[in-house]
Amino acid sequence: MKIKRAAKYGFCSGVRVADLTVKRFAKGGGRGAILGQVVHNERVVEEMARLGVRTVHAMDEVGDGVIVFSAHGVPPSFHARARERGLEILDTTCKFVYDIHRESQHAQQDGAHLVFIGDPNHREVVGYTHDLDPTTYHIVHTVEGARAVDWSRYPKITVFYQTTLNAEEYEDVVRVIEAANPNTSRADTICYATKENQDAARELAGDPEVRLVLVVGGKHSANTRHLHDICARSKPSYLVQGAEDIDPAWLAGVTCVGITAGASTPDYVIDEVERRLQALAPTPA
Repeated sequence: MKIKRAAKYGFCSGVRVADLTVKRFAKGGGRGAILGQVVHNERVVEEMARLGVRTVHAMDEVGDGVIVFSAHGVPPSFHARARERGLEILDTTCKFVYDIHRESQHAQQDGAHLVFIGDPNHREVVGYTHDLDPTTYHIVHTVEGARAVDWSRYPKITVFYQTTLNAEEYEDVVRVIEAANPNTSRADTICYATKENQDAARELAGDPEVRLVLVVGGKHSANTRHLHDICARSKPSYLVQGAEDIDPAWLAGVTCVGITAGASTPDYVIDEVERRLQALAPTPA
């Protein structure tokens, strides 16, 4: 059995920086709490906890010390709240996320109605919208949702994308908005790492030699689920958090397995998956 990895996979630069920043803080003797998972990967969360940086789901759970803001970012008001509580802030927000915060603020000051393409419950999208007047923005992610809004009532509109999405897959959604309001523009805040990983996953799944694809990543990771969706359109595909999730029965009669991984998946987890595959069905010399 052969094993092929996607041309692009795993940690993006923003996640890698966040991971290293928190590890350096912890290994230097720092102790604190991460507001939500620093990245959406259970193995990373467990590793952070062992280093003394636990994960909390609300700021009220942090008594004192340092609070870590994850790569997904937080609403601007959370910085003020943390300082009011006497907490020190370790900010690991991805630069692409900060770009969207800045661009959306400028667009709003310029009189635009804001549209965020994404999951309204995703922490990144919550970070963009939590502090805004609900009348000044919409969150949409389906054509039906876009058609349900009267976009013509707004003088102008600016569209932003959740960074874990591939903008091309939501082209139909944005076209509905643009057709209803010609004065619609799209912000240039695309995370190219997400697009590269998804394009590489599509190419891997389309490889005629690959018979099965394993997508490695956290069960709560949006970009990992998108990778799985892409691969599953072409080949039998399974989302695994680690080597222990691999079912040997999947490999029956399979001569070549493809591997890709979400942007929050550490390199060592991907290596463990490959070693497990090699143990179950050794690769040819």
